[in-house]
Formats: sequence, C-alpha cells, structure tokens
Amino acid sequence: EVQLVESGGGLVQVGGSLRLSCAASGFTFDDYAIGWFRQAPGKEREGVSCISSSGGSTYYADSVKGRFTISSDNAKNTVYLQMNSLKPEDTAVYYCAAGSPKVLLLLRLRVSIPQLPMDYWGKGTLVTVSS
Repeated sequence: EVQLVESGGGLVQVGGSLRLSCAASGFTFDDYAIGWFRQAPGKEREGVSCISSSGGSTYYADSVKGRFTISSDNAKNTVYLQMNSLKPEDTAVYYCAAGSPKVLLLLRLRVSIPQLPMDYWGKGTLVTVSS
C-alpha cells in the first residue's frame, strides 16, 4: 500500500520554526521527485518546494526562498521541510506528494498544480503561525 505520511505541523509564533517530515512507503522512493504543497483556507493549492530523487536539484517558491529548506534521506524514504522565520501567511495545510522527476521543471515553469504529474499525495499536516 502506497503511503505518504506528513508530520511535524503545529502552532508556532511569528518568526518561529518547524520541521515537517514526509515518510514514504509502498513505492520505489528513488524513482520519484517529492514535493511539498500547501493550501490555505479559501486559496488554491500552491507548490512550496520540491526535491529530485537524487537530492541534487531543488525548487522553492519565491515566497519561501531563504526561509525554507528541503532535504531528503533516501535511506529512510523521508523528505523534510525545515521552515524558519515563519509568517502568518505560511498558515496552511501542508501536503507532500510524489511525482515524475519532471515536476521540478514544471514547477519552475509555473504549471498549475492540477496539471502536475503527481502520483501520490499525503493527507496533510496543519501549520498555524500566530501573530
């Protein structure tokens, strides 16, 4: 059974930090790019960050560059998202998803989320940044 399980969300104050984890199972982790997406209430889902299967290529949305860092531990089939200097506008449900390696290029080209070739999605973890 394919599973992507997010953890690490919670309530944090402005300027604080959180580390999200995405634990994958049931598929060949090394064959997929793993992305983090978020959806705030009343807003469309947006791509936050993505990492290639080798870990050698990454993508960050402009809104999180310099504050968020994505990393992967292929031995543990886990991808992390370190989020620093959090802002109220970072409040959202954060999802991880596994997809084609071309996802990184498509995110850079600003292809809409529904059109991305993502094969598997997690159920999400809530991040709330309070002011």
